[in-house]
Amino acid sequence: MAEDPLRLDKWLWYARFCKSRSLASKLCKSGRVRVNRQPVEKPHYEIKPGDVLTFPLGHWVRVIEVAALGKRRGPAAEARALYSDLAPPPVRDPASPRLITSGRRPPGSGRPTKRQRRDVERLIGSGADADES
Repeated sequence: MAEDPLRLDKWLWYARFCKSRSLASKLCKSGRVRVNRQPVEKPHYEIKPGDVLTFPLGHWVRVIEVAALGKRRGPAAEARALYSDLAPPPVRDPASPRLITSGRRPPGSGRPTKRQRRDVERLIGSGADADES
């Protein structure tokens, strides 16, 4: 027997993409959520397993395939079982566990930290480490 469809805002809340159901509803009403490449503006839009959701979350655009609908907002491990992430993984530097960035910080983000300064010096090849070798 196939599962009954579930409201989009409820599923976003169950899968822990939104902290509250009202925030999930606002995200849906904003018109920035797409289901199977079609813009959706109604939080009561019904989704089913196999649907592909595209929506902005923070600084990234998430592309998610609905794997299951769920019955409740459970722990994080249960929420991860409700979807599969279709977005490509972020690029990582093989020598470092951190993400590769362009070396530029967004305007207004303040002074660089000591770690950021050392990363820039390592990238440029200047600084105290280069003078000692």
